[in-house]
Amino acid sequence: MSETVAPAPLEPVSEDWQRALAIVAHPDDLEFGAAAAIARWTRQGKQVVYCLVTSGEAGIDGLPPEETRPLRENEQRASAAVVGVDEVVFLGQPDGILEYGVPLRRDLARVIRHYRPDIVITNNFRATWDGAVVLNQADHIATGRATLDAVRDAGNRWVFPEQLRDDLLPWTGVKQVWAASSPDSRHGVDTTDTFDLGLASLRAHDAYLRGLGSGDFDAEEFLEGISRPVGSRLGTRYGTSFEVFQIN
Repeated sequence: MSETVAPAPLEPVSEDWQRALAIVAHPDDLEFGAAAAIARWTRQGKQVVYCLVTSGEAGIDGLPPEETRPLRENEQRASAAVVGVDEVVFLGQPDGILEYGVPLRRDLARVIRHYRPDIVITNNFRATWDGAVVLNQADHIATGRATLDAVRDAGNRWVFPEQLRDDLLPWTGVKQVWAASSPDSRHGVDTTDTFDLGLASLRAHDAYLRGLGSGDFDAEEFLEGISRPVGSRLGTRYGTSFEVFQIN
């Protein structure tokens, strides 16, 4: 009879930073866990900017993309405001068919050079969510991989040199890249005090959530289901996990 092995404890992420840039593929990606952590950091006086690679226009089956795009952009802005983020950038890449490659790296390097963050946050870009069989989505994988490379691109003046001008210079100040909810996470952050804000930010994606499956998606049940196990690994009630990539 095999013994059940408890997941390893998580090490708290460093909070010795001031500016973060969160880069994800779609509206709602950050709200499935990371937004509660972002609420914690904006409460500490840190600056966080959201960069959405797409507008999630292919995300609602019952609405055509031209109607979905402005709807989801507005929901993302409202959602970001709930957790203290007042700047949201949309790159306008095509939802559902993102490709990892130089064009995406170029766009992301430009954003990184512009905002000059200390920390870059993205979503899990491993092949699965559970390290086994729950498949990740192609846009998440492409965005995360491109983000990791764009951080290094942004610091090299000989990569995308056409971007460089007086107000857009190489940026080597990114300390780490954090991939939220990765199955390879070894770090985390306590979101107990900001869980309700994270939940409210997820619920702000009302039109999208109503279009999921049978339309009876329970945001609170889902968010608790992923936050409690992380919290137990931190010794707290709720938490968000991160795979940390060291840059400098």
